[in-house]
Amino acid sequence: MTSAGTVEGHEHLRLFCALRLPDGILDGLERWQREHFTGAGRPVPRGNLHATLAFLGRRPASELPAIAGALRAAAAAAGEIVLSPNRYRETRSVGMLVLEDETGEAARLAGKLFDGLERLGVYEREQRPWLPHVTVIRYRERPRLRPPLPELGSFGLSDAAVYMSSLRPTGAEYAVLEAVPLGG
Repeated sequence: MTSAGTVEGHEHLRLFCALRLPDGILDGLERWQREHFTGAGRPVPRGNLHATLAFLGRRPASELPAIAGALRAAAAAAGEIVLSPNRYRETRSVGMLVLEDETGEAARLAGKLFDGLERLGVYEREQRPWLPHVTVIRYRERPRLRPPLPELGSFGLSDAAVYMSSLRPTGAEYAVLEAVPLGG
């Protein structure tokens, strides 16, 4: 477990839990963004690329240890997670790379995390099923892009993290507060 961030002096934190992507996948996503999204909006910077498990919003800093504990417990029980690019999808404000959960383990991890966070009273599960994806571009007007999928192949993951999101005029900045290994 690592702690790359600190929360001293913060009364409330904007938190989410996510799967961290390997460096090689981040390299490939950056190349793909440069090739297909230049001028279309704001490509998501490398440090913000991840696959969100649960967005918690504004939470008291005192809840961080319990939230990290719920992520740690869910991650310890995770089997091998293997993801691959499935399709590109746009919503009204973001473009995302939807991922195929080849082993089903990412969805099982998300479900166990949701259970733990709900028991803590810090999260309410969405009505729609969890969709593994990486937000790759943000925009004001939907560009209706149809980029080819990035050539990433199938890839495994080794950890997940609790992130803090700080809103800035230039966009959100994310900091890892606690990273936990997958599969114990």
